[in-house]
Amino acid sequence: MQQTADVAVLGAGMVGVSAALHLQARGRDVVLVDRHGAAGLETSFGNAGLIERASVFPYLFPRDLGDLLRYALNLSPQAHYHFSALPSVAPWLWRYFRESAPERAKRHALDALPLVERCLEEHDALIQLSGAGDIVRRTGWIKLYRSEKSLAKGLVDAARLRDFSLRVEELDAAGLSALEPDIAPVVGAVHFRDTASVADPCAVAQAYAELFQRRGGRFLAGDVRALAQTRDGHWSVPTHDGALIVRDVVVALGPWSDQIFRPLGYDLPFAVKRGYHMHYGTKEGAQLFHPVLDADNGYVLAPMTRGVRLTTGAEFARRDAKPTPVQVGKDETLARTLFPLGERLDPKPWMGCRPCFPDMLPIIGKAPRHQGLWFDFGHQHHGFTLGPVSGRLLAEMMTGEAPFTDPAPYAVERFR
Repeated sequence: MQQTADVAVLGAGMVGVSAALHLQARGRDVVLVDRHGAAGLETSFGNAGLIERASVFPYLFPRDLGDLLRYALNLSPQAHYHFSALPSVAPWLWRYFRESAPERAKRHALDALPLVERCLEEHDALIQLSGAGDIVRRTGWIKLYRSEKSLAKGLVDAARLRDFSLRVEELDAAGLSALEPDIAPVVGAVHFRDTASVADPCAVAQAYAELFQRRGGRFLAGDVRALAQTRDGHWSVPTHDGALIVRDVVVALGPWSDQIFRPLGYDLPFAVKRGYHMHYGTKEGAQLFHPVLDADNGYVLAPMTRGVRLTTGAEFARRDAKPTPVQVGKDETLARTLFPLGERLDPKPWMGCRPCFPDMLPIIGKAPRHQGLWFDFGHQHHGFTLGPVSGRLLAEMMTGEAPFTDPAPYAVERFR
């Protein structure tokens, strides 16, 4: 049976659900379409649960020769790669290296700043409306440093953030112990107090999706890879309930977005970083009160509803290659020297993917060669953080409202 709507949003992760809510709030009849028929079950399911208001500066390609050698030999817990993936990923890594040069990285950070500055307030609005406040913490997060060298660099980076009116506090051993009494002593730490975190990222995405449905939004299951433009310029979206005909379609499929844009003729420098997580119990009543990053090793421990979640660094591999969770084992060994982790709570490590562009900025805006086609993907490690603010910007553009910031830095055309 054929259905119609104003807009179809493809993908029900944090980015897609947020775009649907903002379009709905502006009077559009919106349908969410996801292959699972439920929200938050892919990329938005597995992350550290941070709404990272302090993430002003992007993740950069390393330039330290020692770090590069460890990465090249697959010795660093922070990154892992498949040799078989190198032919396809190497050109992207080279471009990522170039875009991480100091002047370019500074420009990209300034371009991302309007999104980062508003990420928490846009989440706060949806948290209040959806009733998800009971799983949100306002206690910030902590970076731990195991060496004097890494601490010195961390303090320099922290000082730069104070220029953006962020509350950043250096912690000595006593200060860290007061906040996290079960963390083993380290050289030093930094507390980022403006960041919020959640105890279950998937539950937040689902609460937002339920808000969308309570307001009359439709949520359909379907494999959208057969998306097609009709003769009259509309779009036909395949769903399990029949074709959905819409005027506008939003591609918010995260790491699967290339399955739409490439067949339509868009050649974009798009790559996927994979990552893993595992949940643990704790020993002897130990508690973790904040998400903490072991800055020397690149993993995060975060208190979640299910237990303590360990999230790994990046894995460079083909998106659909067999999981190789070697980082989980390496990180678990390191993490047990930091915090009294108990038994594993998951039958196997969860694996997810992060959609990335080399300039560390998402694409938000109109596809230049197709009427009614809009993009909202490529948020790298910050899709959970930036979903609501990206959805607001996209909805403003689609409805003719004055956008709260210049959308040019996020346009497809920057890759021409």
